[in-house]
Amino acid sequence: MHKRLAILGSTGSIGTQTLGIVAGYPDLFTVTVLTAGSNAALLMEQARLYRPQRVVIGDEAFYSVVRDGLAGLGIEVLAGRQAFEEVASSDGIDTVVAAMVGFAGLRSTAAAVKAGREVALANKETLVVAGEMITRTAATTGSRILPVDSEHSAIMQCLSSEPKGSVEKIILTASGGPFRSTPADRLAKVTPLEALRHPIWSMGSKITIDSATLMNKGLEVIEAHWLFETAPDKIEVLLHPQSIIHSLVQFTDGSIKAQLSVPDMRLPIIYALTYPERVMTELPRPSLAEIGTLTFEEPDTERFRCLQLARTALKSGGNIPCAMNAANEAAVAAFLREKIGFNDIAGTVEHVMGNTVFNNEASMDIYEETDLRSRSLATEYINKISRK
Repeated sequence: MHKRLAILGSTGSIGTQTLGIVAGYPDLFTVTVLTAGSNAALLMEQARLYRPQRVVIGDEAFYSVVRDGLAGLGIEVLAGRQAFEEVASSDGIDTVVAAMVGFAGLRSTAAAVKAGREVALANKETLVVAGEMITRTAATTGSRILPVDSEHSAIMQCLSSEPKGSVEKIILTASGGPFRSTPADRLAKVTPLEALRHPIWSMGSKITIDSATLMNKGLEVIEAHWLFETAPDKIEVLLHPQSIIHSLVQFTDGSIKAQLSVPDMRLPIIYALTYPERVMTELPRPSLAEIGTLTFEEPDTERFRCLQLARTALKSGGNIPCAMNAANEAAVAAFLREKIGFNDIAGTVEHVMGNTVFNNEASMDIYEETDLRSRSLATEYINKISRK
């Protein structure tokens, strides 16, 4: 089962955890490719430790730094966004770990799918923005897409060996983030520092803010639609503050299967990398007796409008999810810079979606055009409301 890995986004949260897994299972994995956006120092440190054949630094300004830093090690150094696509589709790779954050990871993941590579997908935006194109290509090339999200990994495990057509609905769980019980009037005043204090998970800043607004769960609804060929009205969301049940599947006979584990991203990463096998791990086991109580509640889509906006985007289809995603990325970045308030994230997304010209063509050109236009609309709106 030895696999050669290309880790796209190796310096981020998922990338660094994946490398930790590689270190723990040297007989199972070899790192062939590492890529990073601009964190040259960490990329070089990783390359010296794992000795890949190739590394890519996205920011070309750091090319000479990485090249000189790795001189004499026999590692090919590439730079630029185009190089991400080149290495993602190159020979000598069994699994591409798509761990780049946001729209930036779309082209490289699409290249891997087009080349028929197995993809361990952590970049949910790939399916949010281009789900129709990606799944259509995967069906043609035979590329297998394995989710790294804990929720979608849980669904995949619950669906294992179940007959097609037996699913009544999918239930995604969410912790509710740091503001699950925060009154609506207080949300307008929360700070980026408060929003980054997730009660359960340790993640990058973008996904942590998305978790706080529940946009992350909205993105996961769209991702689940494409991954599991499930109608939007058969995908539900429940808040589950303990984050022990990572998702559930209800079947046509009325039974429900759930996947439980401690909240640790290493588990879904390992499962994706070793699927369909399971390996022994030293990860902590959940003690149900100690946990005692598992609770659930409906999400409040009036306080957390991003979840409903994502559902609206999925229902609209075409390029609207792409517009929604671009607006959200721009708004989250503005919130982290304290340029807009927490509630303005949803306001920005709603504004951009309402001013996007619908296009149903599933092509990279349309997605990129929509992404650029939507970011421009978002920036104009953000600049307008930030001056008030």
